[in-house]
Amino acid sequence: MQRFAKCACTMAVVTLTVLAGCAPPAAKKFVIAFSQCNSAEPYRTAQNNIMRREITKYADCQLLIQDAQQDNARQIAQIENFITQKIDVLIVAPNEAAPITAPVKRAKDAEIKVVCLERNLVEPVYDVFVGADNVKIGEMAGQFVANYVATKGIADPIIVEMKGLLGTKPQEERHDGARKFIDPIPNVKVIEEVAGWIQNEALKRMETILQANPRIDVVYAHNDPMAIGCYWAAKNANRDKEMIFVGVDGLGGPDGGIKHVMDGRLACTFYYPTCAAEGLEAAVKLAHGETVPQTMILDPALITPENAAQWYKKATVE
Repeated sequence: MQRFAKCACTMAVVTLTVLAGCAPPAAKKFVIAFSQCNSAEPYRTAQNNIMRREITKYADCQLLIQDAQQDNARQIAQIENFITQKIDVLIVAPNEAAPITAPVKRAKDAEIKVVCLERNLVEPVYDVFVGADNVKIGEMAGQFVANYVATKGIADPIIVEMKGLLGTKPQEERHDGARKFIDPIPNVKVIEEVAGWIQNEALKRMETILQANPRIDVVYAHNDPMAIGCYWAAKNANRDKEMIFVGVDGLGGPDGGIKHVMDGRLACTFYYPTCAAEGLEAAVKLAHGETVPQTMILDPALITPENAAQWYKKATVE
């Protein structure tokens, strides 16, 4: 009896060993890495949150996010580290186009699939670009400003343009597009300043502008945080009622630009898609060997007090 029990035990061990040896290998986990240019911007935070939400839909994919903190050298080092890790797909939101093009090309040369998100590079060294038309957004903003000036009958208008980070495509294109309609306004004076997308920096720059200019009619900022920074500077100087504030991004949530339109701080904002869900979906398809279009351009929209509540529900990320 003891010999039978011993044999049965031995057979069980052998059987388990054989079964273990025949077990299928674990399914591959695709690694998607997102090189974010600056998570301090609300727009960028929204991108991160959307990607973290969306990645849960894909059981065989893992998402890594690193923040370059608006530092080219840091972003280059992070991309190089991703290359060393042999990730499957790189999603990159370039801090600046020129410095980041070369490291992205090295990732592509290392057979890593690349999704360029929202800010383009100097060369198309990627598999797909996902973004919106910043020139069109600038044109829409410029038209809004020109129509406002004309409707109000403002002679010799004084307009502040608070610009984003120099060297980035959104800054250049939001400037170029808007000025097509602002520059032809008769006797217009445009005061340009650079706040690098940051609200507190815009507040400081606007304080100086207010001191030097006893009259201002319009503030056009390249994103909503800068527009709000300008608003608070004017509010603190008891001058917010003399001018309107125009922003770009149209984020939802209690701190987003849409809520500021609803609360009367911004005259309008322009919805700029975060591109995050679409960018991640493209990355997942690339990881699985599927084909995607080389360019995906999403549509902007004008948000005013009349449609802000509707857009707030649509754009708010839970």
